[in-house]
Amino acid sequence: MKTEMLSDNITASTQQSMLQRVSFRMLEWSSRILTVTVWTSASLFGLYILAFYAAALYQGDMQRWNGVLPKLYQTNAATATTGIGMHFAAGGIILILGSIQLIDSVRLRFPAAHRWIGRIYITACLFASVGGLIFIVVTGTIGGTVMNIGFGLYGILMGLSAVQTYRHAVKRNTEAHRLWALRLYALAIGSWLYRMDYGFWIMLTNGLGHAKGFRGPFDQIMAFFFYIPNLLVVEALVRARTFRAAPSLKIFTSILLLCATGFLGVGTYYFTLYYWGPAILKWAGIQA
Repeated sequence: MKTEMLSDNITASTQQSMLQRVSFRMLEWSSRILTVTVWTSASLFGLYILAFYAAALYQGDMQRWNGVLPKLYQTNAATATTGIGMHFAAGGIILILGSIQLIDSVRLRFPAAHRWIGRIYITACLFASVGGLIFIVVTGTIGGTVMNIGFGLYGILMGLSAVQTYRHAVKRNTEAHRLWALRLYALAIGSWLYRMDYGFWIMLTNGLGHAKGFRGPFDQIMAFFFYIPNLLVVEALVRARTFRAAPSLKIFTSILLLCATGFLGVGTYYFTLYYWGPAILKWAGIQA
C-alpha cells in the first residue's frame, strides 16, 4: 500500500514538473513572438513619425499635422509648437531605439553600444515627456480636461520611468533596471497603440463613442487605455515568467499574448500598407 502511494506521488510530481516545463516553454515562445511583432510594428511607426511629423517640421509644412489631429499646430503658439515638435521627434527615436535596447544579444555582446544607445534613448524619453507636458500646459489637448489628465499622467509616468531606468543602471541594480526599462518601453509604445486601437475601433464599430472633438465616451476611455493596460501586462508578464508561477497562469498569459500578437500583426499589415508605408517611402524619395 505504501509503495503504491509513493508511486502515485512520484507520478503526480512528474506530471506537475512536466506541466511546469511545458507551460514555461509556451510562455517563452509566445513572449518572443509578441516581442518581435511589437518591435517590428513600433519601429515602422517610429519611422512614420519621423517621416510625417518631423519631416513637416524641417520642411516648413506644419499644417500637415492638423490633417491627422486637429488644432495640433497653431501659428500663434510657438511654445506649444516647440513642445509638441520635440515630443514627436523624440517619439520617433524612442520607438526605434527602444526595441534595440531590449535585445539581450546586443546588451551582452556590445555593452558599450547598449549604454550609449541607452543614454540617447533616455534623453529622447525625457524630451518626449517634457515636450508633451509643455503642450498640455500651454494649449491643452483637443479632448479637454479628461484628455489633459490622461495624457498629462502619461507624460509624468514616462519621465519617472526614464529617470528610474537610468538611476538603476548607474547603480548596477540589474533586475530593477530591466523592470523599469520594460515599463518605460510599455509607455513608449503607447502612442503607437493609440493609433492602432483607434484604427481597429473605427473599422469594427464605425467609430461608436468617438466624437469629432475627441470628447466622446470612447475618447475619454482611450485617454488612459493606451498606456495603463501596457503597464499591467508588464507586471503580469514579469510575475508569470518566474518558474514557480502556477502553470495555469502561464498558459492563460500565453493565450493572451498570442491573441495580442494576432491583433497587432493584422493592424501592422494594414497600417503599413495604407498609411505608414507610403509616408516612409515618400520621405525616403521612393515612389510606391
